[in-house]
Amino acid sequence: MKFETRAVHAGRTADPATGAVAQPIYLSTTFEREADGSFPAGYVYSRSANPNRAALETCMSSLEEGASAIAFASGSAATMSVFQALSPGAHVIAPEDVYYGTKLQLQDIFARWGLQASFIDMSDLEALKAACRPNTELVWIETPSNPLLKITDISAVAAIAHEAGARVVVDNTWATPLLQSPFELGADLIMHSSTKYLGGHSDVLGGVLVAKVEDDFTRSIRALQGAGGAVPSPFDCWLVLRGIQTLPWRMRAHSDNAGRVAQFLQEHPRVERVFYPGLPEHPGHEIAAGQMKGFGGMLSVQITGGADAAMSVAARVQIFTRATSLGGTESLLEHRASIEGPASKTPPNLLRVSVGLEHADDLIADLEQALR
Repeated sequence: MKFETRAVHAGRTADPATGAVAQPIYLSTTFEREADGSFPAGYVYSRSANPNRAALETCMSSLEEGASAIAFASGSAATMSVFQALSPGAHVIAPEDVYYGTKLQLQDIFARWGLQASFIDMSDLEALKAACRPNTELVWIETPSNPLLKITDISAVAAIAHEAGARVVVDNTWATPLLQSPFELGADLIMHSSTKYLGGHSDVLGGVLVAKVEDDFTRSIRALQGAGGAVPSPFDCWLVLRGIQTLPWRMRAHSDNAGRVAQFLQEHPRVERVFYPGLPEHPGHEIAAGQMKGFGGMLSVQITGGADAAMSVAARVQIFTRATSLGGTESLLEHRASIEGPASKTPPNLLRVSVGLEHADDLIADLEQALR
């Protein structure tokens, strides 16, 4: 089946009890045993498995064409479980511009427990080779990156990582399964913050890991999740699964709108620089065009005049909402450095933009008056 068909049908069946086309929300925390102690439906306790979570995991396995999936309470919980599953004293290589929450986990949380981390320019393959150590167990890829939209050549990085004996995890949140297929490019695991484009409506928190093969590492992650309880609620799973049904159509609209907004900003005299891989001037454009089926709905822009000028533009928008997060139907804009705090390496004049599903003409007009 094509992607659009799987987005609608994967993981979904009519309710066997009532024939309901929309899956019920199974709020029960526990499930009845048979007299012989067995669980014929396969469910024991909702921390270990739930019908709504199983449906979402089946759907995500199908969309990413993986062996299995594990749904989490958030993208950060999914990321943390990957790091927890590594060996004591293991070494992780991550991009220097990785999502600040991921860097926070590696530097401030797991470093205290002996996990080692190197942050490099992931587009520099020689730097990657030099960073590999005998205890390197994981290479973390985020492409496009947050918030500078750097592009990583997944195939090239995966080849180097596998040669060094390391697994490759791709944060595919910004690209989604529609626009990028990391397993085809050599990845071992894929992570999504399903809060973003998968849910798609800014009303649910979640994360998902998809495994290329069901191996001991995947089983270890699943055991850690069960022991730690980092599970999404049945309603959260139901909301994400509902959002996925329109994912392919939303992502095309997000991408089209973002391309138009990026082109407008590229030509504006008050704009210093635009970060969007769909622009031919973007240094990662050629790689992105080769490994993506579209360039996504996210961009960043540096405003001429420094932090004050950027904050001034953010203060004057009328359609864009000044808010953190991304991937919803509404367009969002934020001054990223102030969100990340004093240790941020994000340029102080940078605004991160999540381009929504409003008409592109209206979004451009709003930015034009804010930049005036």
